[in-house]
Amino acid sequence: MTPRATPPKTPAPGRSPGLRGFFRTSNGKKAVMAVTGAVLVLFLIAHMVGNLKIFLGAESFNSYAEWLRTVGEPAVPARTVLTLTEIVLAGAVALHMWSAVSLARRASKARPVKYVARRKSQASGYVVRTMRYGGVIIVLFVIWHLLDLTFGTVNPKGFGATPYDRVVAGFDPSRWWVTAFYLVALVMVGLHLRHGLWSAFQTLGLTSGGRRRTLNLFAAVFSTLLVLGFVAVPIAVMIGAVK
Repeated sequence: MTPRATPPKTPAPGRSPGLRGFFRTSNGKKAVMAVTGAVLVLFLIAHMVGNLKIFLGAESFNSYAEWLRTVGEPAVPARTVLTLTEIVLAGAVALHMWSAVSLARRASKARPVKYVARRKSQASGYVVRTMRYGGVIIVLFVIWHLLDLTFGTVNPKGFGATPYDRVVAGFDPSRWWVTAFYLVALVMVGLHLRHGLWSAFQTLGLTSGGRRRTLNLFAAVFSTLLVLGFVAVPIAVMIGAVK
C-alpha cells in the first residue's frame, strides 16, 4: 500500500509569517538597517555636541564626562545609563553590519552571471568600494578611539588622567599619525552617512520629482557639518587652540 503524500503546510489565512520571517526578507533587512542607522546618527549628533564642550574649557568638558558616568543617580547606580547606552549602540552596530552584509550577499546572488558589457558605472563602483573598505576603517577607528580616549590604554596620559587631558595628549602634534587616522576615519563616516541618508530617502520614495536635488543637498550638507564638528577638536589641539 503506497503511503499517502503529505500536502505541504501553508500558513493559515490571515496569518503573517511573523517577525522572524519578515527579517529574512529584503524589506525586513532594510528596516533593520534604517532603524539602527537612525540610532547611530542620533548618537553621532549627541557625541559631537559633547565633544565641542572642550572649547568651553577643561572644567566644562570634564564635568560633562562625569555627568555621562553619573546620569541617573541616585535612582540607579553610577554608569548604569551609560552602560545600557553602550549595549544599545553595540547592538545597533552589529545589526547594521549584519543587514548590510545580508543585503549585499542577496544582491550578489540575484545576479550570479556578470554582464559581458559592464553596465555598472564608475561612480557606483566607487560608492560600493567606499562603503566596504570605509566600514573596515571605521571599525578599526572605533576600537582605537576606545583604547585611546575611553580606557586610556594607548593614551600617553593613561586612564588616570582627566578626559580633557587625555584628549589633549591623544592629539598632541607629536602624535600626528593618530590625528591623520582620525581625520581619514571621519571622512569615511561622512561618506557612509551621506550614502546612508540618500539610500533611506530612496527607500522611502522621497527622491521623486523636485525633491531629489533638495534631499541630495541635505544629505551632503548634514554629513559635512557632522564631520566638521568632529574634526574641529583634533585640529584645535594640533594648532594649539586647545591645550
